[in-house]
Amino acid sequence: MSATTGEAAVNEQAKSPAQTTAAGRLLSLGRAELTLIGRNRTALFMSLIIPVTLAYAMKQAVSGMDLAGTGLSVESVLLPATLGYVLIFAVYSHLTGAYIARREELVLKRLRTGELQDLEILAGTALPAALIGLAQCILLVVLGGLFLDIGHPTAPHLLIAGVVTGMVVAIGLAAVPSALASSAESAQLAVLPVMVLSLAGSGMVVPLDVLPDGIAALLELLPLSSAMELIRAGWTGGAGAGETLKQLLIGVVWIGLAVFAVQRWCRLSPRRRAAPCRSLLPKWP
Repeated sequence: MSATTGEAAVNEQAKSPAQTTAAGRLLSLGRAELTLIGRNRTALFMSLIIPVTLAYAMKQAVSGMDLAGTGLSVESVLLPATLGYVLIFAVYSHLTGAYIARREELVLKRLRTGELQDLEILAGTALPAALIGLAQCILLVVLGGLFLDIGHPTAPHLLIAGVVTGMVVAIGLAAVPSALASSAESAQLAVLPVMVLSLAGSGMVVPLDVLPDGIAALLELLPLSSAMELIRAGWTGGAGAGETLKQLLIGVVWIGLAVFAVQRWCRLSPRRRAAPCRSLLPKWP
């Protein structure tokens, strides 16, 4: 009797599908996305080479800046800027293109038919880009401390807070332009507003400390400005607890706005294209 019961249990277990966990689903989706990244040489070039190349190209321009009285050096401007470029190119720009391409290829729509939830689809797609960006940031910090006259971060907790905040904001904002772009090719235009504003006004190319107070106060409200200020404070120590709390608050607000925007406008299915005008005209005999 017990043998019969045991065989029935085994047969029932064999018939029932294996249960999966959220972590397992995220890892599976992330592994598949990482394979696609490895096959895309353009994405690898943009993610790995562009940040370092931009930092090297702006070295002469930073050397000509008047940094007296700001507590900054050429190295403390260049290295944090390189981490900001990683957030822009390796995370935000690449991930925006990935979301749009996967959506238009119906990959995201097909994933919704399985066990994956919408949040898991977005997070799993972003996982490889986030890990690559994090690995780049760690490598740049280590190499910067070894080969540049900047040393290791004096306030690593501020550096970590800045990188994490910037990473979450970049991932959240990357999902928003998918509602504006109708093809993978148009993704290059969809990323331009945030990219231009961040490069020009978030303290990557020109530190906010060298700008007039009124302009700096306005620019520090941009999405990645608080992350850049916290990253740079990792080496300078920051301006005090009040300033650090303000930057953290701005970062949290942008994270909340990004989450709201994703819930409100993010699309996992292709956009419906309007019918040609000629199809709406009456057919003449």
